[in-house]
Amino acid sequence: MKRIISRNFFFFGVFIFLSGSLLPACKNNTSSHSGSEPENKNNKMANKIEIGSRAPDFSLPDQHGKRVNLSDFLGKSNLVVYFYPKDESYGCTKEACSFRDNYEVFREAGAEVIGISADDIASHQAFSANHKLPFILLSDKDRTVAEKYGVGKSLGLLPGRVTFVIDKQGIVRMMFSSQLNFEKHISEAMETLKRIP
Repeated sequence: MKRIISRNFFFFGVFIFLSGSLLPACKNNTSSHSGSEPENKNNKMANKIEIGSRAPDFSLPDQHGKRVNLSDFLGKSNLVVYFYPKDESYGCTKEACSFRDNYEVFREAGAEVIGISADDIASHQAFSANHKLPFILLSDKDRTVAEKYGVGKSLGLLPGRVTFVIDKQGIVRMMFSSQLNFEKHISEAMETLKRIP
């Protein structure tokens, strides 16, 4: 019995560590590169989409309740679309703050940033306001869009953390999947954008 309880506490601890929901959020505009987890561009979480394939269209409400479609950006802007597990969790806040701190660099590279999670509009509003996020957050409550993009769950529990770069023609140019290497999503996306004519 003690062995079963210990095992359950172990798995609960791993889950809390990965989600980071009990750890403090970022409070400033500085970011550091972790590099602790190996790069993994072909993770099973993102195996339904291939580089060079057309990105699935979507239509979701943003943090202000306005519908946003992928097709709205075609011919106008490259996109960095990142799926993340949860507003205000440690890793997701680190990632969002890193996108915030580099937002102008992305704009100069001709890209718009869009974050997507299953959180509702009110949660996105609070998250965006709390960390002064200048980019779009979309609510994918039933995870339909995540499924279209092949974003599964880590360890069968935690929603995946996967970033896509989509060019102006709607073609997927990059996928990067890493649950723990939060800031690598930003550097990978930026490197890809530099290679898009």
